[in-house]
Amino acid sequence: MVPCRFALRPPVRFLLAATVSLAAASAQPLDLPEDAVLSASLAEITEAAGLDGPFDVGEDGTQVTSLVVVDLAGAEPVWGGVAPDTFLYPASVYKMYVAAEVLRQVLEGRYELDSPRVVRPHNAVDTAREVLSDPRPLLQAGDTVTVGYLLDLMVTRSDNSAANELIDLATRPAIDSLMHRYGWQGSEVTRKFLSRRVEDEGYAEVPGTMTSGRHAAEFLALAATDRLVHPWVSRRLMALLTGQLDTTKLAAGLPREAVYAHKTGWWSYWTHDVGVVRDGGAHYAVALLTPVPEAEARPRMAAVGAAVHALMRERAAR
Repeated sequence: MVPCRFALRPPVRFLLAATVSLAAASAQPLDLPEDAVLSASLAEITEAAGLDGPFDVGEDGTQVTSLVVVDLAGAEPVWGGVAPDTFLYPASVYKMYVAAEVLRQVLEGRYELDSPRVVRPHNAVDTAREVLSDPRPLLQAGDTVTVGYLLDLMVTRSDNSAANELIDLATRPAIDSLMHRYGWQGSEVTRKFLSRRVEDEGYAEVPGTMTSGRHAAEFLALAATDRLVHPWVSRRLMALLTGQLDTTKLAAGLPREAVYAHKTGWWSYWTHDVGVVRDGGAHYAVALLTPVPEAEARPRMAAVGAAVHALMRERAAR
């Protein structure tokens, strides 16, 4: 068994569980005002990086980039965006939604971060590490690991086998319910990372997982301000996202001193990076979802990361 140093002791779990029902009941959809000047600036940045599109995505036709920024530095958050409500396949970005629901269930006392989990054969799908610099071995069928270890693998290395196990643990209806309580209808986790022929009963024919830039940015804005479910859930999630090992996309355009808690995703036509940046007075959530293959998208995303950061530092300095 892989040890987990983040286990909750029973007295703490009891106190947290006593507040989780109230936190869940008080979840409210965000109703942030749009900053038209910010949206216009983001449109210019997207166009300058060559990411405005539309782009060919094969049998799905054409798609455009969704870029949304929530400025958290002011007295009241505001947002700006380009195609904010366009839904795209999120690739591994959806794993942050899974992580939030798993953490919510830990808070509720259903299991612990150090509870053991045996990897089921059909969930062990990875044949190569998503981040080659990470030395942790691939999960194998029959491995016994902790929930906390699976969370860390799923978020920091974007491990698909870990994601499959945690989707089974949390359940897809519960993950979707968390999203919908905040008004993020349409953003749902419908599929695991495995062939449809071995999908669970009832999921072999469902549509693919989708999300939008606006939903991802709002989700992160809530986590960054301790308002996603409960402060404990928000802070644990942000800690996981801060450990992200893939720094080849938006992160490549950020200065070294910026703290970036984020989740990336890439597959086929899709390349994404979403997260929360803190640097001096600048504090913002950003979601960039692109219908562009990774090799082509990386330098363009780095350019967007640099330009957005310069813009947000300028806004914070006013």
